[in-house]
Amino acid sequence: MNSPAGPTQTTVFRPRSSRWILAIAGVIVAVGLLASVVTSGPQALVTAAPLLAAAALAWWLFWFPAVVVGPGGVQLRNPVQTVDVPWAGLIHVDTKYALKLVTPNGSYSAWAAPAPGVRGTHAGKPEHMQNLPGTSYGAGGSVRPGDLSNTDSGLAALLVRSEWERQVNSGLIDVDATEAARVERRINWRPLCVVVGLLLLSVLTFLLQ
Repeated sequence: MNSPAGPTQTTVFRPRSSRWILAIAGVIVAVGLLASVVTSGPQALVTAAPLLAAAALAWWLFWFPAVVVGPGGVQLRNPVQTVDVPWAGLIHVDTKYALKLVTPNGSYSAWAAPAPGVRGTHAGKPEHMQNLPGTSYGAGGSVRPGDLSNTDSGLAALLVRSEWERQVNSGLIDVDATEAARVERRINWRPLCVVVGLLLLSVLTFLLQ
């Protein structure tokens, strides 16, 4: 993960666990393919669709999703849909259940930045509540568990709020354009087609065995 350093900097956030989950899935698939070749020969690769589908699912659910913070706004890359929220259209950042960007015309949550559970909340320390952007704090300087910087939602919110405040303080956001700012949404057809195709091929493989 990169750190924001200026107006042209882009930061890509993914959950800390994504890399480990993808690595474990990769090892399982590699071992499965190797075992199939050793026991049945190279022809076993023809029926490897289920293993490839498992790898594709792991990538689609745990690596593809991300929160991308850039000079033009925030991109929420979720498994099914990608949402682009311009800075001018952002009016609030929430972390109750996950990182959620609120705009005049709707709110959008990030798959890649869920709020912590009980374990994650208890892992919070005083330093995880310090030096956060001003909008992170509630009444009396309170901090919601989802805003703690040691959590996925909190770290993603820290990146978003920090750049948002920098844009506001630098006069880069036209507050009069908030109502007219357009949020763009699009379906992630390519990864969807790959995953669905491999799943269908897996079903066909089982049926033909």
